[in-house]
Amino acid sequence: MLDTLNATADTSTLAGHQGRVRRGRLARHNVPSEAVPFTGRKIPAYNLLSDTALARIEDQADWILENIGVEFRGDRTALDHFAEAGARIDGACVRFEPGHVRALCATAPAEFQLHGRDPAKTVTLGGNNVVLMPGYGSPFVSDLAKGRRYATLEDFRKFVKLTYSAPALHHSGGTVVEPTDIPVNKRHLDMMLAHLTLSTKPFMGSVTAPDRARDSIEMARLVFGRDVMDRHAVMQANINVNSPLIYDDTMSSALRIYAEAGQCVCVSPAIFAGAMGPLSPAAVAAQTLAEAMAGIALAQLVRPGCPVVFGSFHSSMNLRTGALTFGSPEANMTTMALSQLGRRLGVPVRSGGGQITASNAPDGQAMQDSTGAMWSTLLSGAHQVWHAAGWLEGGLVMSYEKFIMDLDHCGAMLKLLQGFNTDDEAFGRDAYYETGPGENFLSTSHTLRHYTTANFEPQISDAGSFESWSENGALTSDQRATQRWRQMLNDYQQPEMKPGIQAALEDFVSERKAHLPDEWY
Repeated sequence: MLDTLNATADTSTLAGHQGRVRRGRLARHNVPSEAVPFTGRKIPAYNLLSDTALARIEDQADWILENIGVEFRGDRTALDHFAEAGARIDGACVRFEPGHVRALCATAPAEFQLHGRDPAKTVTLGGNNVVLMPGYGSPFVSDLAKGRRYATLEDFRKFVKLTYSAPALHHSGGTVVEPTDIPVNKRHLDMMLAHLTLSTKPFMGSVTAPDRARDSIEMARLVFGRDVMDRHAVMQANINVNSPLIYDDTMSSALRIYAEAGQCVCVSPAIFAGAMGPLSPAAVAAQTLAEAMAGIALAQLVRPGCPVVFGSFHSSMNLRTGALTFGSPEANMTTMALSQLGRRLGVPVRSGGGQITASNAPDGQAMQDSTGAMWSTLLSGAHQVWHAAGWLEGGLVMSYEKFIMDLDHCGAMLKLLQGFNTDDEAFGRDAYYETGPGENFLSTSHTLRHYTTANFEPQISDAGSFESWSENGALTSDQRATQRWRQMLNDYQQPEMKPGIQAALEDFVSERKAHLPDEWY
C-alpha cells in the first residue's frame, strides 16, 4: 500500500511539472501557421471514363482530322511543314490519316521544367505535379472600394505582386489583366517588364503578333541568357485555337516562334458547347483533342522535343439565353475526360477549369461555380491550372477580393492533393503516454512538434463566435479579403535583380516603344 501511495504522489508531482512545461512550450510555439510547400500529388487522379470510351473519343478526333480537317489560315510556312510530313493540303485546310497527328506528337516530352528567375521558383509540368496560376486576359478589374473599372498597368503590376506573394500560386501568369491605359501594340513590353522584375516565378509571353512574341523572347534572353533558353524553357505561349477548327496566322506564327526558341507552347482550343462545337461533352472532348493535337504536331515539326501543354478552355451555355455558364456538371465532366486523354497522349495537361464563374460579384454563386470547376480540375489530374484566382463575369473581370478568396481555396486543395502520412510519427504514440484516458492532447509534445503545419489555415475565414464576429465589425468574406490584399501589397518586397540586367530591360522597352506609333486597336 505504501509503495502504491508513493507511486501516486510521484505521478502527481510529475504531472504538475509536465503541465508547467507544456504551458511554456505553448507560449514559445504560439506563432503563425507555416505554409507547407506542395511536393506533388499523392492521391490518384480520378478516371471518369473507361478505356473503351476514351478510344471512341480518340477515334472521333481522328475522324475530324481526316474528314473535316483543320485550317491554318495565312501561314504558308505551317502548311509547308505539314505537307512535308505527309498531310493532305487543300488550300488552307490540312487533313491527316488516322493516327498520323498522334504520331507527330510523339516527340513532345511527358514532363519538363519551367525555370524561374529564382531556381527555387522553378516548376515541373507533368507527372504528379500541379502548377496553379492567376486569371488571364480580363479587361476590367474590381474591388469593393472603387468598383468595376477598366484595368490599368498599375492594376497589372499589383496582380503580379500579389501572385508573387502567394505561396499557393506557382506561376506569374501572362496577361493577368489588360493594361488598357497603354497602347495595344506596346503593352506587351510593360507586361513583360513587370513579370521579369516584380516576380521570379515562370511567366507567359505575348502572342498577339509575331513581333510581340519575338520581343517577349528577347526580353527573357536579357535576363536568362540565350544559352540557357536554348536548353531550358522559362516561359510559355498561350496559343488559342479559333474554334471550330481554325488557326489564324497570328496564333500559328506565334506558336512557331516560341517553338523555334525552345520555349513552352500551350495549345488551348476554346469550345463553347453548342456554339463552337456540338452540345455533348463527348463531342467537345473529341474536337478539343483534334484541334490541340494539330497545334502540338506543328510545334514538334518546328522543333522536335519542344515542350508543350495540351490545353483547353470549354464551357456550357444556357441554351435559352445564350449566356455562358461555368462550373456546370457538363463542363466539369469534359474537364475530367480531357485530363485522361492528355495522359494517353503523353503530354502535360492544362485544365479547362480553374476557379471560374459567370457571377458578377464575389458572392455565393461565384464561389459555388468556382469550387465545382476547381474540384473537377484538380481531381482529374490536370498538371497546370489557369484562372485559379480572381476570375469574375466569365473572365471579363479580375476581382481583388475574389483573388484572395480563391487563394484560400487553392491552398486547401493543394493540402488535400498531398494526402496524409501513416508513418510512426503520424500516429503520435508518445502523446498517449503523456496524457491518459479523458485528457486532451493539445499540449503534448506531438502536438507542439506539428502545431504550425498540421492543419491548413485559411487567411480570411472567420471561425469565431457570432458575438466576437459582431464586435469586430461583422465583416463578410469579401470585406476581410479587402484587408488581406491591401496588407499583401503593403508587405510586398521586390525581388533583387542585377542593376545591369534591369537597365538593359528598361532600355529595350524604351527603344522599342520609341520606334512604334501608338495603336489603340
